[in-house]
Amino acid sequence: QDDNAICYLTLANDLIHQVNPHAITIAEEVSGMPGLAVKFEDGGYGFDYRMAMNIPDYWIKILKEKIDEDWKPSALFWEVTNRRYEEKTISYAESHDQALVGDKTIIFHLIDADMYWFMQKGDENYRVNRGIALHKMIRFLTATTINGGYLNFMGNEFGHPEWIDFPRDGNGWSYKYARRQWDLMDNKSLAYHYMGDFDAAMLQVIRSVNGFQNYPVQEIWHNDGDQVLAYMREDLIFVFNFNPVTSFTDYGFLVPLGTYEVVLNTDDKAYGGYGLTDDTVKHATVPDPLYAPHQKEWLKLYIPARTAVALRKIK
Repeated sequence: QDDNAICYLTLANDLIHQVNPHAITIAEEVSGMPGLAVKFEDGGYGFDYRMAMNIPDYWIKILKEKIDEDWKPSALFWEVTNRRYEEKTISYAESHDQALVGDKTIIFHLIDADMYWFMQKGDENYRVNRGIALHKMIRFLTATTINGGYLNFMGNEFGHPEWIDFPRDGNGWSYKYARRQWDLMDNKSLAYHYMGDFDAAMLQVIRSVNGFQNYPVQEIWHNDGDQVLAYMREDLIFVFNFNPVTSFTDYGFLVPLGTYEVVLNTDDKAYGGYGLTDDTVKHATVPDPLYAPHQKEWLKLYIPARTAVALRKIK
């Protein structure tokens, strides 16, 4: 290892935080070096956060290599929570590695050339509907399992259709792709705003819990055969059904007893979903004498295929 470089970065972090105590430094580093995002006085290098670079690489890997039926919730959950407890990370679904010319953004992997022909409302085909559904679920899982922060990268919050390419000799110094087309999200006749509106609602749910990132991510359930995942943070429960074809009725999870209400549903028609559930319904847990000593009861839900939902316990 380069001791001089480590010393320099540590001193730089110390100086930055002395000059501006509110400054934030973030490390982008691929080796998983211990102590990178640990305070200097605790023996670390003083960065506030480490980029969770494994997460976007994993999403692109499964999009390229796995069919929908082979997505394993246990593997997904492990990947988005794979970090040291004492190090704060920045979680993100994609960044410049995917958005720059030479690769594809997540939405482009999902929908590809159909984005040019079938994003008008009413013209959506199966590939577009699948792409929008999975794009929401990928961001939802990534954002709601953070232990530090969440990063949106230049248009991925609404599924920007194309790449970024800055002027260079190879493209004739063109500015054509050195931009993001925010007007696509503003155009309500197109389906892009569904993804953008969902992003805003998702962040609102996260911000509704003060210090959301500091609460432990408690796995409630996963079943790789069903492709169902559930976990809890503070008073919120998140349920994902990655199954592309099978919806489940009265699917049960053991949770703290009480009544729960839906606060966000990827299948909401407002976000380009099918609206297959009535989200005004309150969900009361069902008692089970076996788990009564643990203050746990069964929360039974209808979870349509390829959807995710967040519920909050009513106090």
